[in-house]
Amino acid sequence: MQKILWKSAGFRSRATLGLLLSGRLFNVAILGTGNIGTDLLLKIQRSVYLSCIAFVGRSTQSAGMIKAQSLGVRCSDQSIEYFMNSKERIDLVFDATSAKDHQIHAPIFRELGIRAIDLTPAKVGQMCVPAVNMASSLNEWNLNMVTCGGQASSPLAWAIAQTQGEIEYLEVVSSIASKSAGPATRLNLDEYIHTTEKALEQLSGANHTKAILVLNPAEPCIDMQTTVFAKVKSADIPSLEKLLAEVVPRVQAYVPGYKIVLGPILDNGRISIMVRVRGVGDYLPEYAGNLDIINCAAIAVAEEYAKAVHD
Repeated sequence: MQKILWKSAGFRSRATLGLLLSGRLFNVAILGTGNIGTDLLLKIQRSVYLSCIAFVGRSTQSAGMIKAQSLGVRCSDQSIEYFMNSKERIDLVFDATSAKDHQIHAPIFRELGIRAIDLTPAKVGQMCVPAVNMASSLNEWNLNMVTCGGQASSPLAWAIAQTQGEIEYLEVVSSIASKSAGPATRLNLDEYIHTTEKALEQLSGANHTKAILVLNPAEPCIDMQTTVFAKVKSADIPSLEKLLAEVVPRVQAYVPGYKIVLGPILDNGRISIMVRVRGVGDYLPEYAGNLDIINCAAIAVAEEYAKAVHD
């Protein structure tokens, strides 16, 4: 009987089936059926902790909906009203809509008792970068996954803050392929800048922060690259290198394509570190590491929620 269920439900491992039969799978839903939401869905399909019970948007004819239907996932075009009317147990929802929309959705999810992971730069919930503040985030009902630049740079900024003392000025420049910046990214550019700067300020304690995003139209498409510049009073590069050797593997545990490609370098009191982020290529192209890093971070947090509930 278990063998039949495993095959018919499309599970990728017997471990997943065992968790389902024991009632331990964490029920999640996705709101937003664009590229980000669809990529999230494929990542959830591989998880032994998460079960996507609803893929929710506005049109059942969107490419994402069609993909979800082919995987046997329940789909709805009722948007936020689906959650308001649903009788199913939904432990967590990934909101992959827009910053403006999430500000409306957040209080609804809280009233319904559904945890939310926000993939927009809405700044409603606590900002979470798993490699930096995962443990302190798990008691929150609404988590904001910052931005792609924030996810890429915050572990580096945090490491600088831990080893260099006071940071006078912190600047982050992210360059991404123009093709990886969809309509929602372009619509939310102001929110992107403000949210990234706020996260850097909170996680590094820097007195002044600045975030810059460059959309590069080059062909073939470039991988995401993020450079952190930090002006410090007294630099200690050996201590920074030692901590980075611990922090970077923590990021790579959920973002395999995350790699330091330059630095840390000290020049005239300014520390520079550059990372490259390459995606795993689930639904999005591999060069779209900027989208992949935020999705991978969101999945990592959701799985920790699931582990915490069932431990």
